[in-house]
Amino acid sequence: MKIAVIGQSLFGQEVYCHLRKEGHEVVGVFTVPDKDGKADPLGLEAEKDGVPVFKLSRWRVKGQTLPDVLAKYQALGAELNVLPFCSQFIPVEVINAPRHGSIIYHPSLLPRHRGASAINWTLIHGDKKGGFTIFWADDGLDTGDLLLQKECEILPDDTVSTLYNRFLFPEGIKGMVQAVQLIAEGKAPRLPQPEEGATYEGIQKKETAKINWEQPAEAIHNWIRGNDKVPGAWTEACGQKLTFFNSTLNTTGLVPEGENLPIPGAHRPGIVTKAGLILFGNDDRMLLVKNIQLEDGKMIPASHFFKGADSSALELTEEELVIAEAVRSAWKRILPNVLEVEGSTDFFKSGAASVDVVR
Repeated sequence: MKIAVIGQSLFGQEVYCHLRKEGHEVVGVFTVPDKDGKADPLGLEAEKDGVPVFKLSRWRVKGQTLPDVLAKYQALGAELNVLPFCSQFIPVEVINAPRHGSIIYHPSLLPRHRGASAINWTLIHGDKKGGFTIFWADDGLDTGDLLLQKECEILPDDTVSTLYNRFLFPEGIKGMVQAVQLIAEGKAPRLPQPEEGATYEGIQKKETAKINWEQPAEAIHNWIRGNDKVPGAWTEACGQKLTFFNSTLNTTGLVPEGENLPIPGAHRPGIVTKAGLILFGNDDRMLLVKNIQLEDGKMIPASHFFKGADSSALELTEEELVIAEAVRSAWKRILPNVLEVEGSTDFFKSGAASVDVVR
């Protein structure tokens, strides 16, 4: 089948590669422009294979599809559009153009959690089940007919990263390939989405990720893990913005003894202990945060918050030192403009993008 792949990221790259392995002909790839001189993984892979790549900053101007962009697309003769991960608005003329239409991957069990931050909100709401949906694109926002869904259990301390890496990424790639095969065989269903249970939440950004302390401990825990690692749940304390990571409600045997950390608006001050930072909900239940990012971007163990800069350095075992060196080598490949990757090097400020986290 002749396929146009529209999207970006490592996920898009993997879907593209698997579709080619299955014998499908990718007639063109539409992706985003290079950022800071760095090509998106999907476009980069397609260029290596000699597949036509179109790097578009936009498809429309003032609501009108750009004629030259539409002409480039139509010239490919695609029978199906596959959108594995797409951050751009694709015109309806393109969505409906192929004989088989267009399919999209979405990281939630639709109709629940429509919108761009579906993984975040799955965790923020404390859902016990998560998963992904592959659906037929229409002119709505994540409202098209269902083609395929797969669900998974959400673990109590899952974060956006762990849920994505454990299930949504690997199984999502398989699901996209399976969906295309069902279409090729004429067996792909079109099941209208039920309106019952439908939700829509807006995109999570740093400015919207501030912690509301007037909640039970479980809700605060879900907020922190639902924003971990991006955009990061934060609060103001000690005259700066603190971002919390690696939260858990498993505080069995934990004694709340240590140095108090006053937090404006919190039900009780936090307590810096040897195990990390203990926080309290308005129900007086505890949660534990193990890592804190300071306003200058430095990440420290929460247990070291009141210690000096020298003592806040992580002490690594021999095995961890080997892993650290492997990570450093990976960073060097991802950040070619950085002469030396040090412990204080900021991954994102040095030019990396969110797609590089998986890499």
